[in-house]
Amino acid sequence: MTSKQAGVLSAALLTAALTVGAGAKADDDTIKVGILHSLSGTMAISETTLKDVMLLLIEQQNAKGGVLGKQLEPVVVDPASDWPLFAEKARELISVHEVAATFGCWTSVSRKSVLPVFEELNSILFYPVQYEGEESSRNVFYTGAAPNQQAIPAVDYLMEQEGVERWVLAGTDYVYPRTTNKILEQYLKDQGVAAEDIMINYTPFGHSDWQTIVSDISAFGSGGKKTAVVSTINGDANVPFYKELGNQGISAEDIPVVAFSVGEEELAGLDTEPLVGHLAAWNYFMSVESDINDEFIEAWHAFTGDEDRVTNDPMEAHFIGFNMWVKAVEAAGTTDPDAVIDAMVGVAVPNLSGGYASMGANHHITKPVLIGEIQDDGQFDIVFETPGLVLGDEWSDYLPDSRALISDWREPLACGNFNVETGKCGGQGA
Repeated sequence: MTSKQAGVLSAALLTAALTVGAGAKADDDTIKVGILHSLSGTMAISETTLKDVMLLLIEQQNAKGGVLGKQLEPVVVDPASDWPLFAEKARELISVHEVAATFGCWTSVSRKSVLPVFEELNSILFYPVQYEGEESSRNVFYTGAAPNQQAIPAVDYLMEQEGVERWVLAGTDYVYPRTTNKILEQYLKDQGVAAEDIMINYTPFGHSDWQTIVSDISAFGSGGKKTAVVSTINGDANVPFYKELGNQGISAEDIPVVAFSVGEEELAGLDTEPLVGHLAAWNYFMSVESDINDEFIEAWHAFTGDEDRVTNDPMEAHFIGFNMWVKAVEAAGTTDPDAVIDAMVGVAVPNLSGGYASMGANHHITKPVLIGEIQDDGQFDIVFETPGLVLGDEWSDYLPDSRALISDWREPLACGNFNVETGKCGGQGA
């Protein structure tokens, strides 16, 4: 960049900053809502849609009269799949734009990056994506699935319905796959699976050369025992992974893959023919049959102007979290974070499956668990559903360091890691 270009850029940034400042003063009659999702980089394939659905939800709420008599104003930032930048953008949303709450993040490393900011500045984050658990913050509401709402039921299904005996735990190399696989490895061993029947592999974000790894999976599955892949691969690395499975002729009948991060949005960018029969475990699929889901899909298509735009599980999590926030703000009569946090526990709103989601004292919600089989049109045929709703478990029962911990943010406990064995707040051995 030349010095002249730098000067022009600096002037433009200054003008934008002054415009934002003036807008903030002019729009004191609005309530600002932060949207913190990657619109560029490796995670944009998944996160851009979550920005879009938040804009839809805000538009719909404004059409109803807004919240507390004020219109909602979305403030969108792009952390660009850059984990430290998430923290910087979170601080900007809270300190500069003074948002009342933020809806955002996808990867756990992005959530871990922003967590100290939300706690320091006492603001609220709604996190809409499945994650590894082992966390409970007063300032975060976890509307995505914990492992007991996705990973554990998926493994149970493969064991009981598919007769799987050998397991490939394949993930992207960051905290969510590593912690989830740590839980799954222990759970499998508790179920009697031998260590030699568990293969674990990690690859970096954006990994593209899957030939050797898929060959290793094929070899691992050729030993005479039914084998499955449990995939915590995230982002655009899924495209070449599934393509390579097809290239090597690995079908769902041979080695089924159950994915925790592949939904309708990701499938929209894939040739689904070699993927038919593979599985995904979520708490919502676009193919769910309910009146409220039909209405949501119709509104989504009208908003985007695209009949081909799909819906997916994290979108439903934002639908639930946003409506919970609106209900809690109205109950509290204010957007003050402390009042809203207290009002959130026990709030219940419709989910898109035709039931209700309620917020637990551990800041996790109740969900049905669904397993879907990929169809050639990029949709899922639901092959399994839990008979009732499952409350997210923030601390895994299968890890020795956390099985004695619970979270309850209500007074008088008000603790995210209460040790039921020691009777103390503060976690492991405290």
